Amino acid sequence: MELDRALARRRQHGTPGCTSPRIIASGDSWTVADVICTSGPDDRPFEERHSWYAIAIVLAGSFEYRSPAGLALMTPGSLMLGNSGQCFECGHAHGEGDRCVSFWYGPDHLDRLAADSGVRRTAARFTVPRLPALRTLSPLVAGAALGLSSPSDTPWDELSVTVAANALRLSAGMSFDRRGSPLNAEARVAHAVRTIDRHPAGTWTLARLASAARLSPYHFLRTFTHLTGVTPHQYVLRARLRHAAVRLVRESDSVLDIALDCGFGDASNFTRTFRTEFGVSPGSYRQRSGRR
Repeated sequence: MELDRALARRRQHGTPGCTSPRIIASGDSWTVADVICTSGPDDRPFEERHSWYAIAIVLAGSFEYRSPAGLALMTPGSLMLGNSGQCFECGHAHGEGDRCVSFWYGPDHLDRLAADSGVRRTAARFTVPRLPALRTLSPLVAGAALGLSSPSDTPWDELSVTVAANALRLSAGMSFDRRGSPLNAEARVAHAVRTIDRHPAGTWTLARLASAARLSPYHFLRTFTHLTGVTPHQYVLRARLRHAAVRLVRESDSVLDIALDCGFGDASNFTRTFRTEFGVSPGSYRQRSGRR
């Protein structure tokens, strides 16, 4: 995994954390980049500025994102939203590193996409700092992850339009709770998120996650949902499904083997859940993505 290799190099050489964007596609007023950040708790966040509108799909790691729209914990499957010209900060107080696929849009280009999508103009295009790991975003997150393995074969122009249209539509009807959570609670949730993403097939019951976080099930459920925007069950399920979607395309293992490896008890349950999330069966998803 590229993020793991980048973190290993940083530790080996003892260098400060940094953000390394690699442009993988661009067009008329849009750019897509693979962005790996190796910052950790010892690296002080500093103020940056969005030159264009930004929509970043988080693929790995977690970080705190502060913008005029609020402070949000970014986790895999979520989308970071940024308005052109606005300042922001990203911090890694609770863990090292993250990886995102970032889409950048010129203001006029995003305005045209918003108009075509029927989204009403506001003073700031995005009034919330992030979109949580929602069901409707799962195909986009999996598509971005797959695109990194074969960037030249990925229709980034189409994906950039779809990502923007969904982000504009979903954020327009969403509110964001700006109330902060205690730092120790955020640290516990961030640790739980990173643990789940390292081992998505694990037996992650509410009781087990709450015990590891040293919180009661009630308080863990409430805190996790407040910080991530989804329940622990929803988060675990989507982590497994994203992992399975990538494996279906990259590997030739049977659907049953992938289902079992990703934490599903049987193929029928996996197929039913996958279809609900992605709109097609695992076999159709694999075939449509080019693997027979």
